[in-house]
Amino acid sequence: MDQPDRNDERADDASLSAADIERFGSDPAGTFRANLAGVEERIARACARAGRDRASVRLLPITKTVPAQVLRCAFAAGITAFGENKIQEAMGKREALGDLAIDWSIVGHLQSNKVKYLTRFAREFHALDSLKLAELLDRQLGREGRSLDVYVQVNTSDEDSKFGLHPDALLPFVDRLGQFPRLKPRGLMTLALFSSDMARVRPCFALLRRLRNDALSRHPGLTGLSMGMTGDFEEAIEEGATVVRVGQAIFGKRPTPDGHYWPGFAKPG
Repeated sequence: MDQPDRNDERADDASLSAADIERFGSDPAGTFRANLAGVEERIARACARAGRDRASVRLLPITKTVPAQVLRCAFAAGITAFGENKIQEAMGKREALGDLAIDWSIVGHLQSNKVKYLTRFAREFHALDSLKLAELLDRQLGREGRSLDVYVQVNTSDEDSKFGLHPDALLPFVDRLGQFPRLKPRGLMTLALFSSDMARVRPCFALLRRLRNDALSRHPGLTGLSMGMTGDFEEAIEEGATVVRVGQAIFGKRPTPDGHYWPGFAKPG
């Protein structure tokens, strides 16, 4: 990545509020750059342990709760792909940062009445989990003359409060994806069990990998595995992740509880 202009960073920092500085420090760009380097090193080590090429894993920084003015500092630090959970939050940031070349991904559950907003700007959608939603997205994308990369969300933790297809429903769902030509299926996505006990978390990742392997015979485009977050992305890589969605390891602890963004969240245990 090209090194950002230090004068640009100072200009960005000048727009930070006292609350921003309290949360992110006086040099957010420097902090984010250092944190990003640390995450990249951890990804590389996990790939080495698994005997994988580092290039086989893409880092998707998750920017939820990070204010738009602070994301200018993230951009200055070399982060150009932002992942958001809530479409309203993403839309506000996209408008505020419209002068920057950012790739936006939506990684959280999408209500049907928000489809028309997502299709205006998102590069990827990581939470496709119903045929109704697929139809609505495909229809709106047709109106706009564009396509959208999607990941099919699967509930691998068997938690009723979580979104995503039941594993048994995946193959019938995949069989019907061809009905939606504007959708470009790239793989499967999951939220693993929220736990610090990796012996309980890993089976969620292993299950998604097995489901992906089964689905490939029906749809050869489903090669990707979007799985793993700050607390478990290294284990996800060891189990085959091709996209890891990392937020707090880059941007620091969030002021809101994870349950605000992830249904079914439970404190690690």
